[in-house]
Amino acid sequence: MAWKLARRDLSARFKGLRLLLVCLFLGVGALAAIGTLTGSIERELTLRGREMLGGDIELRTWQRSLSDEERAALSRYGKVSAGLRLQAIARKGDLTAPVALKAVDANWPLYGKLELKDGRNLGAPPAGVVWLSEGTAARLGVRPGDTVSLGGVEQRVGGLIAADPEKLSEGFALGDSAISALDLPERAGLTQPGAMYRSATRVKFADPGRDPEAVVEALDKRFGDDAFDTRTRNSASPSTQRFVSRMSQFLALVGLAALVIAGIGIGGGVSSYLEARRTSIATLKVLGATSRDISRIYLLQVGAAALAGSLAGLLAGVLVTPLLARALGALLPVDTGFTVSPLALLTAAGYGLLVALVFAAPPLARARSFPAMALMRAQVSPLGGGRRAWLLPVGLGLAAIAAIALINAAQPLVTLGFLGGAALMLAILALVGLGIRRLAAALPRPRDPMLRAGLANLHRPGAQTGALVTALGFGLSAFVLIAGVQTSLDANIRKTVPDRAPDFFVLDVPKAEGDRFAGIVERQVPGSAVRMVPNMRGRILAYGPKDRMTRVSDLKEIPEDAWALKGERGLTYAARVPEGSTVTSGKWWPQDYRGEPLVSVDEKFAQTVGLKVGDSITVGLLGVERTARIAALRRIDWDTLGFNFVLVFSPNALADAPHNLAATIEVPRGKSTAGLLPRLARAFPSSSVIETGSLLRDARDLLDQMTLAILAAASVTVLAGLAVLFGAIAAARASRTYDNVILRVLGASRGQLLLLQVAEYGLIAAVLAVVALGAGSAMAWAVIVRLFEFDWLPDWPRILAVLAAGIVLILGFALAGSLPLLRAKPARALREL
Repeated sequence: MAWKLARRDLSARFKGLRLLLVCLFLGVGALAAIGTLTGSIERELTLRGREMLGGDIELRTWQRSLSDEERAALSRYGKVSAGLRLQAIARKGDLTAPVALKAVDANWPLYGKLELKDGRNLGAPPAGVVWLSEGTAARLGVRPGDTVSLGGVEQRVGGLIAADPEKLSEGFALGDSAISALDLPERAGLTQPGAMYRSATRVKFADPGRDPEAVVEALDKRFGDDAFDTRTRNSASPSTQRFVSRMSQFLALVGLAALVIAGIGIGGGVSSYLEARRTSIATLKVLGATSRDISRIYLLQVGAAALAGSLAGLLAGVLVTPLLARALGALLPVDTGFTVSPLALLTAAGYGLLVALVFAAPPLARARSFPAMALMRAQVSPLGGGRRAWLLPVGLGLAAIAAIALINAAQPLVTLGFLGGAALMLAILALVGLGIRRLAAALPRPRDPMLRAGLANLHRPGAQTGALVTALGFGLSAFVLIAGVQTSLDANIRKTVPDRAPDFFVLDVPKAEGDRFAGIVERQVPGSAVRMVPNMRGRILAYGPKDRMTRVSDLKEIPEDAWALKGERGLTYAARVPEGSTVTSGKWWPQDYRGEPLVSVDEKFAQTVGLKVGDSITVGLLGVERTARIAALRRIDWDTLGFNFVLVFSPNALADAPHNLAATIEVPRGKSTAGLLPRLARAFPSSSVIETGSLLRDARDLLDQMTLAILAAASVTVLAGLAVLFGAIAAARASRTYDNVILRVLGASRGQLLLLQVAEYGLIAAVLAVVALGAGSAMAWAVIVRLFEFDWLPDWPRILAVLAAGIVLILGFALAGSLPLLRAKPARALREL
């Protein structure tokens, strides 16, 4: 019977519940699109694990190739392919280009094929031939068949790379890819002792079903955890998977925020819908319907509308995913294809239905609890009511939302902080709404009747001030957040970074030729500042008090901020405190120090792993363990973009190890660098010279895309805020119609009524502009400083201009939503009241 009555009263077009449909459509659609996109990426990464890694397992070592014993151990499991990775300079005449050189043997690639621009699918190039990227070829002005110099050795360009299956797993490189035969680096002198290169040896299992994790465990047991870095097909690109996971979490939280904001609109829409059916509910009660019957009837109606809105949102989310993937462009690591993720869709639908339950429960409980006569008088005596009836469903719904969010969270603490922040924001806006109502009631009554009526509308019984404050508050805060993030990112990239970045980075300058290198730079560009530091690679093996050091290999999990413990890191030594560092604890060693080996450690890293002055650190360097005592902790200014090392040793600790120098060159403003790069490339063919201009352009492009993604995500929140605004207007439609009709009967014109709306919304917006400026700026600061770890450099004039534009836009929507009330005919409205 309940469903029969609900179905008869429910319009096929969901008249009266369209706001609920719109709110759920927006929120569920955003979550469905985000979940489908990230699910597609994760599926692609999983399916292409072998191809991206180039094998079932990979062993990496710095500054050495695998030993014969290590290669023999790998050969037991299947086919082996050896390779080298290093930075190099490709040169054609006076034109140069930095490249990420990948030298491979005849077995490469073990999985997949290299695709060239001319359509050929090939493997390793023959000796004397190199495959170049299209960008490198364009920079050098060469075509297939031409010759280029790599490390001083002439190579013929065999073709241009269209797609390298392993590119994603190779990681960051200072230049586009170039692929050569395995013998090139040795012929060019790029693998001499001390040179910075990395070996990458892959294995294709003879038994495809063999567990790669078990093989890695066996190799570690035989050769030690410190012998090499290992990766398997199950984690071909850990950094990519981590990025995708965090991007997914960030976007999902934004979508959830939009859904929660839209939930306030759902509450307003349901209130408006039930208000329009007030007499029907009262009539049903007079005819004998129980409170439980009323709950069933209208819960079925609201549930049907919620289900329809959620399903429409799911469909839209799936269909919009390809457009979202195209918009994000280079931010995505792989082509996503089109994959439907059932778990993501169920999660999005679950969020939507739970939010609908949480925000629809209070108005449903009010309609259920009140007697018929109270419902009949509700127009002149608005319904209040206790909270007991809806506390249980709301509490259970909120708990379920939090549980789903935490279960799906890559970083539970971040998610918990977001949920707490959202609750705090809602509480602040609720207090602001209460404060506005009380302040409006306490203010002296203005002489102007329209202003007096507008002020009274803020605190009279049944006023929708709380819902309006929430809608406007979230909407305006989102505008400030967007402007703050965008202007700070722009300032950091376009102002701070170019001023503090050197003009050139140079790797593998021979240690004995540092003076010659500096002399060439000075003659070519007089007045340039050259900074050179020893550069080598090593791995932290143990740390802590000397008598009870912690072995890194014994750690079950490495803390998030202890990234220096993961794999091999850059090491250096210095007699003086490096530029950009400040000693915060302990004492630096004398310039001619010759005692016990000492080391200085980054202060933040030391705090993360619990190190202090007097403790010890053991590093593995070219297969040799070296231990040094911590003499000082340093605060590092990472924004200098120069050479910043977590560990800096005393010279006597590392100077005897084979190594080369790394250098930075800062050119005086206004001086031309046209001839410097080709001059250095000819004089030091085994060194890699990288101009920072292209790197900064890439960084700008990437951050511009990140800003675009944030804008797109935040726009859903803005749309949800506008939906809440319309919900508040809809919820107050009956009472506002009553007010407008009475005023029209008393002689008020439509212009005066419109002025009344402007006065009411203008007073609320004026107060909320201050709140939104503070709240939005605080959120933007957290994103810039805590998430991106940049400087807080907002452009306040632009932020204020965006805030003003947001106020005008929101007030425009608010007034547009009120226009139908001005067209109500008094005679007809009075008969219906």
